Amino acid sequence: MIITQAFAQDGGAASSAMGSGFEMLLLFAPLMVVWYFFLIRPQRTQMKKREETLSSIRRGDQVIMGGGIVAKVTKVIDDKELEVEIAEGVKVRAMRQYVAEVRVKGEPVKAETAA
Repeated sequence: MIITQAFAQDGGAASSAMGSGFEMLLLFAPLMVVWYFFLIRPQRTQMKKREETLSSIRRGDQVIMGGGIVAKVTKVIDDKELEVEIAEGVKVRAMRQYVAEVRVKGEPVKAETAA
C-alpha cells in the first residue's frame, strides 16, 4: 500500500511541475521588462550622452582628467587624442576616454568659501 501511494504522488508531482515552470516564466517576463527600463535603458542613454560630450571637445575647453588634473585643451589631434596644457607651458597628449568632465569655456570655477 505504501508503494502505490508513492506512485500516485509521483504522477501528480510531474503534472504540477509543468504548471509551476509556466508560472515561473509568467513571473520572470515582467521582471525582465522592469529590469530593462530601470537599468539597461538609462545606462545606454548615459553612455550616448558621454560619447556626445567627449566628441564635442574643442580647443579652449577646460577639462578634468581621470586623475583629477584640471587642464585646458590646446589642440584636438584626432578622434582619440587631445593635447592639453596642465600648467603654464606644460603640454601633454591625453586620450579622450580619460577625460572625466568637460567644463565649458564660459563656466566659472566655483570659489571655496572660508567657513
